[in-house]
Amino acid sequence: MSSDLASFQTHLLKSKRILALVGAGLSASSGLPTFRGSGGLWRTYAAVDLATPDAFLNDPALVWQFYAYRRHAALKAKPNRGHLALAMLARRHPEFLTLTQNVDGLSTRAGHAEDKLLCLHGDLFTLKCTSFSCSYIQTNNYDDPLTPALDCEAPPPPPQREARFTGGTDGYSSSHTVFSGDESSTTAPESAFFFGGQVPRTKRKPHNSNHHSNSHSSSSNGTNTNEPPLKSLSLDQLPLCPACRVGLLRPGVVWFGESLPFSVVKKADDFISSEPPVDLILVIGTSGSVWPAAGYVEQVKMRGGKVAVFNIDRDSQSGGFEDWIFEGDAAETLPVALEPIIGQLRPSRRY
Repeated sequence: MSSDLASFQTHLLKSKRILALVGAGLSASSGLPTFRGSGGLWRTYAAVDLATPDAFLNDPALVWQFYAYRRHAALKAKPNRGHLALAMLARRHPEFLTLTQNVDGLSTRAGHAEDKLLCLHGDLFTLKCTSFSCSYIQTNNYDDPLTPALDCEAPPPPPQREARFTGGTDGYSSSHTVFSGDESSTTAPESAFFFGGQVPRTKRKPHNSNHHSNSHSSSSNGTNTNEPPLKSLSLDQLPLCPACRVGLLRPGVVWFGESLPFSVVKKADDFISSEPPVDLILVIGTSGSVWPAAGYVEQVKMRGGKVAVFNIDRDSQSGGFEDWIFEGDAAETLPVALEPIIGQLRPSRRY
């Protein structure tokens, strides 16, 4: 294990095929919260509890407010020098591929060639219909907010007494009344909006609970004491599929309990298993010790490739496979390490 820059750059210049594995540590340098671990909170909610299909099924309004915040924060952030360095490497090196575990779209906005970028966990700016019979997908949607009710900087609207929905597929239709505000019932009836063959439930918590009212929470992971209170939203205030007009849209991210996209995994596997073997894998802002990241690092190493880790935390190692570890902010260390190929970075105004 070494932090010798000269030996790394010598190997870099000899490498015919290079792979980069990117994690949340790189985007943290752009000011984005990581929400990592069990302590990752948004307001008073554990982020890992909101990033599930069940959470969206049970309370799509709460989950959409969480993702509206994340989209808003990502759009306010700018790609840092690490993102720009990888984008330049993609332009300069014919056999280079980036696998990012981040969903913030910063690599794309840095100008990274899309054919050399795989988003393992999807991204915040892809929207998918949740109706079982609708395959609508929209990519690169940077609208902020997606609906007026999801404006992160707007004050909450007055509570709505009633909203009715009629819709359905395959001859099915029904109407739904959603109650919200102080006069709401404890449990609302089921809706006609479909989620993978199921219908969402909107359950109203007691008025004195923390649900949708925690405006003074504070956390280093994406919570601000000056944030407005969460809103009590009806389903017609959330993003609706423009194709079928029945299903709610959901963020195009991989939630806990969901499989990684087959096409993305296949492209990554094909790149790693093809000949000649990958000469170098850059592990950036991630420990590389969690599947599938650990598998990619191990495969490269077992086929004779070298492993270079760029991380703020020297203890975040990649399963003991490291050949070089460069401790520090990857947004600063990575551009220097890649200079023999990309040259000195100049500031870019195109995001």
